[in-house]
Amino acid sequence: MAMQVFPTKGNLIAIKKQLQLAKLGYELLDRKRNIMLREMLAMAEVAVELQEKSNAAFEEAYTLLQYANFTTGQKVVMEISQMVPVRDHLTIRYKSVMGIEIPEVVDEEEFMPELNYGIGRTNSYVDKTLIKFNIAKSLAAKQAALENSIYRLAFAIKQAQKRANALKNIVIPRFDEQIIYIQSYLEEKEREEFTAMKMVKTSKL
Repeated sequence: MAMQVFPTKGNLIAIKKQLQLAKLGYELLDRKRNIMLREMLAMAEVAVELQEKSNAAFEEAYTLLQYANFTTGQKVVMEISQMVPVRDHLTIRYKSVMGIEIPEVVDEEEFMPELNYGIGRTNSYVDKTLIKFNIAKSLAAKQAALENSIYRLAFAIKQAQKRANALKNIVIPRFDEQIIYIQSYLEEKEREEFTAMKMVKTSKL
């Protein structure tokens, strides 16, 4: 509270400096929040498109899998699935948005099926299923990274908003109140001193 501050010129100068810093901090936090908000909204639009592509890719992949099971037999498809190696072609990289680490999934290579299974018992549906599931996996990974990025930005925006609100509604008004209190006290003290000096001069006449 203002009444807890010692009303001195030194404190007045110090509080004015703190007030300037608080206002600057608020402006920076508000700017940071707006930048992160724009970034998050842009990501949200991409996430919607990516989710549609991912859903469509998985739907097509499962449809192809049904055709593969029907035309070659589920047992054969299961055997082939055990032969196909797990591809580790996705890399997670990070970029910074206003100090927030945002993950990005990068597909290092265009997928081409490795025919390390016998083609005598299979057909094109098996190959197409393999390709489409790898595409769907890549899309799902990118979607997950994007959703994680949106979550991180949303959390950072909430924290920045809390700090900005604290500065705007608590810290800055408190400094303003303290400045008014000290200025009023010092002005009153100057008036009292001036009156006292005038009375001393008058008494000497």
